[in-house]
Amino acid sequence: MMKAATFAVIHFSIAFTITYILTKDALAGGLVALIEPSCNTVAYLIHEKLWRKYRKSPG
Repeated sequence: MMKAATFAVIHFSIAFTITYILTKDALAGGLVALIEPSCNTVAYLIHEKLWRKYRKSPG
């Protein structure tokens, strides 16, 4: 659990920093740091569901 938490902090920090460097806007950096990982989490869950379905199919 600690590894996941530290990775999340690193991910948020990178997303914020890159967005802030590109936009010079702390609000945009904060929004991207929150929204981007949320979207990735949903995409990962969908990917896992489809992956399991594919792996169970015959062939």
